[in-house]
Order: sequence, then C-alpha cells, then structure tokens
Amino acid sequence: MESIPFWLFGFAFYYPIVMSFFWMSGGLYYYWRRERKAPPRTSPPAMDRMPMASILIPCFNESEQVDETIAAALAQRYPDFEVIAINDGSSDDTAEKLDRLAAHHERLRVVHLDRNMGKANALRMGTLAARSEYLVCIDGDALLDEYATHWMVWHLTSGPRVGAVTGNPRIRNRSTLLGRMQVGEFSSIIGMIKRAQRVYGRLFTVSGVISAFRRTALHRIGYWADNMVTEDIDISWRLQMDHWDIRYEPNALCFILMPETLKGLWRQRLRWAQGGVEVMLQHSPDLLSWRKRRMWAVLGEYLLSVTWAYTMLLIMVLWALGKFIALPPALHIETLLPQWHGVILALVCMLQFAASIIIDRRYEARVGRNYYWMIWYPMVYWLVGMLTTVVAVPKGILKRRNTRAVWVSPDRGVR
Repeated sequence: MESIPFWLFGFAFYYPIVMSFFWMSGGLYYYWRRERKAPPRTSPPAMDRMPMASILIPCFNESEQVDETIAAALAQRYPDFEVIAINDGSSDDTAEKLDRLAAHHERLRVVHLDRNMGKANALRMGTLAARSEYLVCIDGDALLDEYATHWMVWHLTSGPRVGAVTGNPRIRNRSTLLGRMQVGEFSSIIGMIKRAQRVYGRLFTVSGVISAFRRTALHRIGYWADNMVTEDIDISWRLQMDHWDIRYEPNALCFILMPETLKGLWRQRLRWAQGGVEVMLQHSPDLLSWRKRRMWAVLGEYLLSVTWAYTMLLIMVLWALGKFIALPPALHIETLLPQWHGVILALVCMLQFAASIIIDRRYEARVGRNYYWMIWYPMVYWLVGMLTTVVAVPKGILKRRNTRAVWVSPDRGVR
C-alpha cells in the first residue's frame, strides 16, 4: 500500500505544474489570436460614437499620491469624460487638496463623505454622481495611462452584454526584491491567468485598481457590496452569474504602488485570500444551477487552490511532528528541501515567466530585466499565498456577515 505522503506530494507537485501549463496555453492562445496583430496601445480602435465616460476615484488618506493620480486621470486622450473623486472621510489633507484641484479643472468634481464607509460605498456614491453610463474605476494611488479610457469604453460599447472590462496593472515601485518580483508576478501570474480565463470562459475577478463598468449592469445586480473584504471579486462573480460578459484589455494600463515589506505583503494577500473565501461562501450555493454552469470552472479552480494550500500545510505538519515523535512509516516525511520535483517546479515556473515576458514586451519594453529576480518567487510568494489561504478560510467562515468593510491604508512600498 502506498504511503499517504506519496499522494500528498503527488497533488502538491502536479497541481501547480498542470495549472501552469493550463495558464500558459490559454495565455499564449489569447496572445496569438487577439494581441499579436492588434493595434498598438497608442492607436486604439476607432469608435462609431464616443460617449461620455466617468472616471471614479475613491480616496482615503491619499494626500501623498492624489495630485499625480488626478493629473493622470485628467490627461486622458478621450474627447468626452469627467473625473469624480470621492473623499471617503479622509483624516489627512486629501479633502483640501482635492478641492484645490477641482477649482482649477472643470472636468473634476469632488464628493465628500463625512466618515470612512469603505471603498464599495464610495464607488456607489460616485456612481450616483456620475453623468455617464460608462464608469472607469481606479484607486486613489493609481496612474491611469492616457489611452486607457478609450480602450475600456471601446469594449463596453462593442456589445450590449459587456458588463465590465478589467485593465492591465503595472508595478511602479521596484526598489526592492519584493517590488521586482511583483513586476514578474503581475505579468506571468495575474496577466497570464486573466488571458487564460478569458479564453476558457469566466474571469475570477476584475482588477480592483483598474476596471470599467456599464452602469445598467451594476444597477441590475445591486452595485458593490459593502460587507465584502474584496469588493472586486464579489462584483465580478455577481455580474457573471447575471450573465454579463467581463473582458480583459491588456492595453488599458494603470501604474500602481504595491507593498515592499513582508508585513504589508502579508496584510494585502490575506485580504485577497479572505475575499475569495467570502465570495465562495456567499455565492457557491447559487452556482448549482445549470444556467450558471460557466462559473463552475472558476469555482473548481479556486477550490483546488485552497485544497493545495491545506495539502502543503499537512505536509509541513507531518514533517515537523516526525522530528519529535515516531510516526508510522505511511505518514513519515523525510525532508521539505527541494529535490528533483522542486527543480522541475522551478523550471516550469521560469518557463511561465519567460512566456509572459514575450507577451508583455508589447506593453513594457524592458520588463525582461526583472526575469532574474523571479527565481525567488516560488520561495516567497508561494509560501505567503499558501499561509494566507490557510488563515483566510477560518477567518472568512467566522466573520460576521453584516460587518462593513472599511478602508485600511495599505503599504505602498519604498518611495
């Protein structure tokens, strides 16, 4: 009879291998069919009509970034748009800076909320103030590329069932090892996954830092939920469960700040992991309907990732217990150090990074210089991702369902 560790190591090894090739094949197919001969970023497709667009920017304590964020939003190469900044009860001088900017820019309007009610509520207030059917939503520390609005509105106007478009976040801060690894992560992991999911059916989530929505679609599903830690995952699932299409547009660039400390990275990834758990618990019962079968792959992929995290935890626990007590041979794990299977995982990981660089050179010419740093990615981000998932499951299960998710100022890296 084969030992339990044999099956544990088998799943722990083959799951990331299979998913990596799954993402690479889907991502490269997407690139070959939709990106390879597409017009360059600076020449977005012509539109029969160019309707007004509203750019919504929820802000909470964004004093250090608000000037450049607003400046980038106002610099859009799109003929008819407005910018609405929602100050969600900031305790710094964000409100004063926004008012000064609004006095000098006719396109900019500011909505002030008297206390911190969370990003979901701020986006709803911005939607109520907006004059357009098409809403481009970015974070208060993000720099929107000048052509991004055109690319995203083009998608929204291309079909009546297009409910949302997710853009292509790019990392601004690259002064540390964590920052440089995240450059590769957003290309090879996040960008590749979105391409593959778009090919195979449904997206797990839009990027909360840059996404665009059709107001009619939002109205049908009740807008953003203010009791979810990650409002972007929740809105993505509810839109697709209501049979709205979500598209990925890699030409819609947005330059963002990311954590560059282990503490900041842990808090961010724990929030992402908890958000996934909350959405799964909230919506998985509704997915049993045959009409919502196209979401089954998204749910299945997520459940497998959670199973993998707990499998890795069990392997570590069995190895640690074996150091103190005599376990049966069927439960004994000799070592956690990478052996031949670890080398194969690392090679496949680097192959995925190489494939993503080939694709992403179209959007960032020098992205390849970060390739060297990606050798450290599995040791840092896989471990953080596994541990945050393990912690997030009980945290999401035990969370009070009616608790409002409010802003917490994130780690924005070494500036």
